[in-house]
Amino acid sequence: MSKAKSVYVCRNCGAESAKWIGRCPSCQEWNTYIEEVVTRAKPADALVAGKKGSSPVLIGDVEAGPEERMVTGIGELDRLLGGGIVKGSVVLLGGEPGIGKSTLALQLAMKMEGRRVLYISGEESEQQIKMRAERLPGNNTECYILSETDLGNILTHAARVKPAIMVVDSVQTLTTGQLESPAGSVSQVRECSAMLLRYAKTTGIPVILIGHITKDGTLAGPKVLEHIVDVVLIFEGDSNYIYRLLRPSKNRFGSTSELGIFEMMESGLKEVANPSELFLNRHDEALSGVAIAATIDGVRPFMIETQALVSTAVYGTPQRSSTGFDVRRLNMLLAVLEKRAGFRLGTRDVFMNIAGGLRVTDPAIDLAVITAVLSSNLDIAVPGEVCFAGEIGLSGEIRPVPRVEQRIREAARLGFERILISKYHRKTVLPKNGPEIITAGKIETLVKHLFS
Repeated sequence: MSKAKSVYVCRNCGAESAKWIGRCPSCQEWNTYIEEVVTRAKPADALVAGKKGSSPVLIGDVEAGPEERMVTGIGELDRLLGGGIVKGSVVLLGGEPGIGKSTLALQLAMKMEGRRVLYISGEESEQQIKMRAERLPGNNTECYILSETDLGNILTHAARVKPAIMVVDSVQTLTTGQLESPAGSVSQVRECSAMLLRYAKTTGIPVILIGHITKDGTLAGPKVLEHIVDVVLIFEGDSNYIYRLLRPSKNRFGSTSELGIFEMMESGLKEVANPSELFLNRHDEALSGVAIAATIDGVRPFMIETQALVSTAVYGTPQRSSTGFDVRRLNMLLAVLEKRAGFRLGTRDVFMNIAGGLRVTDPAIDLAVITAVLSSNLDIAVPGEVCFAGEIGLSGEIRPVPRVEQRIREAARLGFERILISKYHRKTVLPKNGPEIITAGKIETLVKHLFS
C-alpha cells in the first residue's frame, strides 16, 4: 500500500505545494490553497509515458474530415453545440442548484430514442430518477440508470453496457480509489475528470458532466476542469421566473456567441423559439416609463422591455435601484442626462427593471433606458410601435452599435413601425418593407423628437 501524504492544492488552478502559501505562484490568486490527504497509487491500467509511442507527422499529411455528431433531439442544445454532440467529446454543464441541469440531462437521455444512454447519478437513487423521467418528454427504452459514485465501478459498467453517450450527475460526487481525499475535493475532481476524458477520447463515447458552482458563480473544483473539457455550458436564470438561459463559455466545435432559451414547465424544459414575444408585453393602453430595446445576446437578436420609475425622494437621499441592468451604468446615464440634457434627477428616486427576469449587458439598450427614465419623469408615454438601439457616450452623443441590421430585421418581424438608432451608422443595409428608421446624434435630438 502506498504511503499517504498531505499536500496543499490551489482551488483555482490545481497547483500543488508541500506547504501552505498565501499567493499561488501559478495563477497569482490569494488564499486559494487548501490541505488534502492524497495517496499516489499506480493503477494497473494507467497510461505510462512511452508505452504507446507516436511519431510526429506533417500537418499537411493529416486527414481531417468533418466531426461526426449525434443529434440530441433538443433543438436549442443542438444549435449551441454546433449541430449536435461530437463523438468522443466531453461537455460540462454547470449552474446553480435547482436551475434545471439534471432535468436537461435526463430529458436529453429520454429524447435520444434508439440510442443506448448510460445515466450515472451520484446524488439520486434509481427510483427518484424514474419518477422524474415519467414527467419528461421522450421514451427511450435504451436508457440505463446507475446510482454510483466510484469511478472504477462506473467505467466497468460502461464497458459492459457500451453506451452511445454517457451522462454523469455530478462530477463533484465521483471518487477514485487512487486518492484518499473526499469527494468534491480538488484532487478528486481533477483526477476523475481526467480519467473520464481519457475514456471519451479512447472509446469515442461522448460524456456529459454536470458540475456544481460556488457561491460566487464559478464552477466548483479546479480551473483545470474547464480547460480539459471540450464544451462548457452555463445555465442561468432566476428561480422566481420560468425562463432559463443556456450560454456556452467554451466550445471547441462551434461558436460561443450562441444563446439557448428554455421555459421551465412541469413536463420539463420547453424550447423558446421566439423569445421576443415572451419578453414583450403589448399593453392595451400607453404607459409612461416603458421603452422597447432591440438587443443582441451573442448572435441572437430579440426585443426586451425596459421599465423605469422616477419619483420624489421621500427620505432626502435619492435611491438608485436596478434589476437586470448594471446600477453603475444607470448612475452614469443619469449623470449624462443631468449634465447634457438639463434634467435635474439628483433629488429623484430612480428605479429600473428589465422585464422577464433577464440580465442584459448589451450597451445598445442605453437609448431605451434613458427613454424610459425621461418618459417616467415627464409622465409622457412612448409610442408602443417605436423601439431603440443605441449606446450613450459621456458627452451625450448616441453612438452606433454592432449588428444593427439584425436588430432592424427583428423589429420588422415583430411589427414595429419605427426604430431609433444613431446617425453615425455607415453603409447600413436596410431590410425591405422594414420599419421607418429615425436617426439621432445627441440626447437633445431624442428629447425633441419624442417629448416635444
